[in-house]
Amino acid sequence: MFLDHPTITATNSFTEPDRIERLTRVYGYVVALADLAGVEGFIEKFTQIHDHKGSLIVFWNDAPSEQERQFFTQAWSSKIGDGSSNVEHEV
Repeated sequence: MFLDHPTITATNSFTEPDRIERLTRVYGYVVALADLAGVEGFIEKFTQIHDHKGSLIVFWNDAPSEQERQFFTQAWSSKIGDGSSNVEHEV
Protein backbone atom coordinates (compact mmCIF):
# COMPACT_ATOMS: atom_id res chain seq x y z
CA MET A 1 0.00 0.00 0.00
CA PHE A 2 1.28 3.46 -0.91
CA LEU A 3 0.99 6.06 1.87
CA ASP A 4 2.86 9.11 0.56
CA HIS A 5 0.08 10.56 -1.60
CA PRO A 6 0.55 13.91 -3.34
CA THR A 7 -0.70 17.14 -1.88
CA ILE A 8 -4.04 18.18 -3.34
CA THR A 9 -4.74 21.93 -3.39
CA ALA A 10 -7.01 24.36 -5.19
CA THR A 11 -7.42 28.09 -5.56
CA ASN A 12 -10.48 29.21 -3.54
CA SER A 13 -10.82 25.77 -1.94
CA PHE A 14 -12.36 27.27 1.20
CA THR A 15 -15.23 28.86 -0.70
CA GLU A 16 -15.42 26.14 -3.38
CA PRO A 17 -14.70 22.82 -1.59
CA ASP A 18 -15.92 20.85 -4.61
CA ARG A 19 -12.58 21.65 -6.29
CA ILE A 20 -10.74 19.39 -3.81
CA GLU A 21 -13.29 16.62 -4.32
CA ARG A 22 -12.83 16.88 -8.09
CA LEU A 23 -9.04 16.68 -7.73
CA THR A 24 -9.36 13.62 -5.52
CA ARG A 25 -11.38 11.90 -8.25
CA VAL A 26 -8.85 12.95 -10.90
CA TYR A 27 -6.04 11.57 -8.75
CA GLY A 28 -7.79 8.20 -8.55
CA TYR A 29 -8.43 8.24 -12.29
CA VAL A 30 -4.79 8.90 -13.27
CA VAL A 31 -3.43 6.30 -10.86
CA ALA A 32 -5.87 3.74 -12.28
CA LEU A 33 -4.85 4.62 -15.86
CA ALA A 34 -1.18 4.17 -14.97
CA ASP A 35 -1.90 0.90 -13.22
CA LEU A 36 -3.87 -0.44 -16.21
CA ALA A 37 -1.05 0.62 -18.54
CA GLY A 38 1.51 -1.17 -16.34
CA VAL A 39 3.49 2.01 -15.65
CA GLU A 40 5.53 1.26 -12.55
CA GLY A 41 6.69 4.03 -10.24
CA PHE A 42 4.13 6.51 -11.59
CA ILE A 43 2.56 7.35 -8.24
CA GLU A 44 5.95 8.29 -6.76
CA LYS A 45 6.84 10.72 -9.57
CA PHE A 46 4.47 13.58 -8.77
CA THR A 47 4.18 15.50 -5.51
CA GLN A 48 1.20 17.81 -5.91
CA ILE A 49 -1.83 18.49 -8.05
CA HIS A 50 -3.40 21.92 -7.97
CA ASP A 51 -6.56 23.35 -9.53
CA HIS A 52 -5.89 26.97 -10.44
CA LYS A 53 -9.15 28.46 -11.69
CA GLY A 54 -9.91 25.49 -13.94
CA SER A 55 -6.34 24.69 -14.96
CA LEU A 56 -4.74 21.57 -13.54
CA ILE A 57 -1.11 22.01 -12.50
CA VAL A 58 0.89 18.84 -11.80
CA PHE A 59 4.17 19.12 -9.87
CA TRP A 60 6.68 16.35 -10.59
CA ASN A 61 9.79 15.05 -8.79
CA ASP A 62 11.00 13.48 -12.03
CA ALA A 63 10.23 14.50 -15.60
CA PRO A 64 7.11 12.68 -16.80
CA SER A 65 6.89 10.72 -20.03
CA GLU A 66 4.41 11.78 -22.68
CA GLN A 67 2.20 8.86 -21.66
CA GLU A 68 2.21 10.02 -18.03
CA ARG A 69 1.29 13.56 -19.08
CA GLN A 70 -1.53 12.14 -21.17
CA PHE A 71 -3.02 10.36 -18.14
CA PHE A 72 -3.63 13.76 -16.53
CA THR A 73 -5.00 15.30 -19.72
CA GLN A 74 -7.40 12.38 -20.16
CA ALA A 75 -8.62 12.57 -16.57
CA TRP A 76 -8.93 16.38 -16.46
CA SER A 77 -10.80 16.56 -19.77
CA SER A 78 -13.29 13.89 -18.71
CA LYS A 79 -16.56 14.38 -16.83
CA ILE A 80 -14.66 13.37 -13.68
CA GLY A 81 -12.41 16.42 -14.09
CA ASP A 82 -12.95 19.92 -15.43
CA GLY A 83 -13.94 18.92 -18.96
CA SER A 84 -11.03 20.90 -20.43
CA SER A 85 -7.51 20.05 -21.55
CA ASN A 86 -5.91 22.88 -19.52
CA VAL A 87 -3.10 20.90 -17.88
CA GLU A 88 0.33 22.27 -17.00
CA HIS A 89 3.33 20.30 -15.78
CA GLU A 90 6.05 21.65 -13.47
CA VAL A 91 9.22 19.64 -12.85
